Amino acid sequence: MRVSPISKPLACLAIFVAAIGAPAEAAIETPYSVAAVATAQAKGEPILVDVAAWWCPVCASQHSTIKRLVADKRFDKLHIFKLNYDKQKAEWKALGVQRQATLIGFKGYREVGRIEYQTNAELIAKLLGSTVN
Repeated sequence: MRVSPISKPLACLAIFVAAIGAPAEAAIETPYSVAAVATAQAKGEPILVDVAAWWCPVCASQHSTIKRLVADKRFDKLHIFKLNYDKQKAEWKALGVQRQATLIGFKGYREVGRIEYQTNAELIAKLLGSTVN
């Protein structure tokens, strides 16, 4: 049997991945949709709605902080829904959002906290914690 030059590197990669094991579960980040959030809420899952704009420096800072914080295994089940401030106006208005850089935490259907236009890592950590505690 002849092995193609492309399949050999792929086989090596598969062996490497199998040897080191699958990566640990991490927070699940997906685009915001009413249906997806409703499904997670019905399951009682921890949820963070991140209302962000690509051009917003505060949003970028929040994203960096969130990424660092959710590396903690206690956030493995956290669903992060990215709500596009520029393209999903009806959705953010329905949530009572006034501006981009708004983070909303839910535990199932219950809103457990909200941060607007803040980059303070302690406040963001407290909000994330309230979704899983």
